[in-house]
Order: sequence, then C-alpha cells, then structure tokens
Amino acid sequence: MAPKIRTALAMLGMHPDQVMPVSTLTRELWPEQPPATALRTLQTYIFNIRKALAGITELTAEDVANQLLVTQDNGYRLHSSALRLDWLDFMQLADQGRQALADGDSHTGIQELEQALGMWRGGVLTDVPTGAVLEARKLMLEESRLDTIEALIDARIEAGLHQQVIAELASLTSEHPYHEGLHAQYMRALALNGRRAAALEVFVRLRTRLIDEIGIEPGYPLQQLQTTILNSHKSAYTDLALSTTGSPTK
Repeated sequence: MAPKIRTALAMLGMHPDQVMPVSTLTRELWPEQPPATALRTLQTYIFNIRKALAGITELTAEDVANQLLVTQDNGYRLHSSALRLDWLDFMQLADQGRQALADGDSHTGIQELEQALGMWRGGVLTDVPTGAVLEARKLMLEESRLDTIEALIDARIEAGLHQQVIAELASLTSEHPYHEGLHAQYMRALALNGRRAAALEVFVRLRTRLIDEIGIEPGYPLQQLQTTILNSHKSAYTDLALSTTGSPTK
C-alpha cells in the first residue's frame, strides 16, 4: 500500500465512527501545498482503501462503500463494527485493568494491564507518513502506553513483586532519562529489594541530569522518596509505599 494511502487509512482508523472531512484529510496528506488534483487523488485513495477492506472483511466493494467506509457530509466515516482496531482494544483493556486495581482486584488488574501492553508491536504508525493530526494521535497513544506501564509496575510493587520489575525499570529509565515517575518506581523497587545505595544512586544520576541539562531540581515526590530511603533501614522498607504519580518530568 502506497505511503499516502497508508496515511489516509491511518486517519480513518484513528478516528473510527467519526466523519473525517475531506479538508482535514487533505491537510494531513499534503501539509504544505495540496496539488490541484488533491480531491481526485483522495478519491482514488479511498477507492483503494475500500478495495483492501473488501479483501480483509470478505464484504463486496459495494457493501464496504455502503456499510463500512461510507461517504458522508463531505467526508468519510469508517465504521468500527466490522473491524477490530488494536489501539481501541489496548485502551479498553488498560481501562479495565485500572478499574480492577481500583476495585482491589490486583490479580485481574495486573493480568489485564499485561494483556494490554502485550498488544504492542513496536512504535505507533511507524510505517505511516504523518502530519499534525496523526502526530498528535501518536503522542496520545505513546503517553497512554507509558501510563499503563507505570500503573502495571506500581501494581506489581504493591503486590510484592518488586524484584521482578527491576530489570524492566533499568531499561525504561534509560529509554526515558527525564521521567521522574519511572525513576521513583526504580528507586522503590531497589530499596524494597534491599539495595538502598543503588536506589539513592538512581536519584543522584537523575538529579545531576535534570540540573545540568534542563536546569531544574527533581520534584517534591521524588525528593520525599529520597529522604524516606535515606532515613529507612531494612525493616522499614515496607513503608516505601509513596505515590509515584506526581507530575513527572518527561
């Protein structure tokens, strides 16, 4: 499928059950200057998308045009009823997992958050040329994934599985070097595993990086966690249940 056809399909797939105006699609496809043939070219893209959807769903081309990808109000609407959109499944599972945790069912919550994150295969729209709208959608989904990772790690720590998350947090804090929430979780997991010095080293490295590269100090929740670890001893590690959901620097 040609790059711009993938862009048009991504716009429709990221806005299911909504009318996507021709004007919005045109701006996303040609951000700087649409060609004189933009409308005709877009119609060709829609034709090709409908053809592809017919092959996937085993609907006829006519049924696709009338039921699945319909022309409406000077735009196009993709109906999600006949499709499974993985990003919607991810969001639903993540919401269910958080609700289960809020209801006190940590086993189900952890399981559903793991299932949600297990749906990810690489980055968002990695093979799709994007304009402003799709870039915003990419950011939204990437932030949702990171929030879900944080929720899952918190749940595992609270369930006493802190040893299991240390290696993952080492990787995550390297990937997100300014994210205070992830660093706080890393510190908690290390301290709960009896590695207080390593936990404090995580704080020192992050503080140095924030001061040298951004010119700010770590936020209050992280400083409070550092103080708790400094003042704690092995028998008090179970008190490290401080929230890591403040306003992290990303």
